[in-house]
Amino acid sequence: MKYCSNCGETVEKRIPEDDNRLRHCCTSCESIHYLNPKVIVGTVPIKEGKVLLCKRAIHPRHGLWTLPAGFLENGETIEQGAFRETEEETFTKVEMGKLYAIFNIPQIHQVYMLHLAKVVNNDFKETTESLEVKLFNEEDIPWEELAFPFVPTILKSYFQDVKNNDFPLRTQTIERPKNPGS
Repeated sequence: MKYCSNCGETVEKRIPEDDNRLRHCCTSCESIHYLNPKVIVGTVPIKEGKVLLCKRAIHPRHGLWTLPAGFLENGETIEQGAFRETEEETFTKVEMGKLYAIFNIPQIHQVYMLHLAKVVNNDFKETTESLEVKLFNEEDIPWEELAFPFVPTILKSYFQDVKNNDFPLRTQTIERPKNPGS
């Protein structure tokens, strides 16, 4: 950030009075601009024991498989955002279930919140955001072609939870791998 969104003057990074972190502070109007993590919402959409995945038509990770998810918009609840993102990426509507997983990904300033969801109809198909949309059994998932680190983690957890018939709320932090030798 170089310029204040309130007055257009330059900003500098400094720790404001009564704060403990570097912030973008306007040198003119003294506005403090807080940059906070983005919330990503999505679903683990299920139909007859299979998981609905989409092959990304957009960057990053174009051409790889993922769960339907995206940025929460202002004015939405996490449920509304997850429903919308699922429809945008799979064309189908889902019956929303409980919050199932929260992933903290601090190095990219994101928090993922995923709900279990039931695919109601067989009308899912590709969209402007997905090259392909398909239901997968556990053994057919393209494990080497998954887009993001949270996807195999939550899929493995889900299939284990099916075997245990227990679906606890899962929380996890995904850290950037440490450099070998450091």
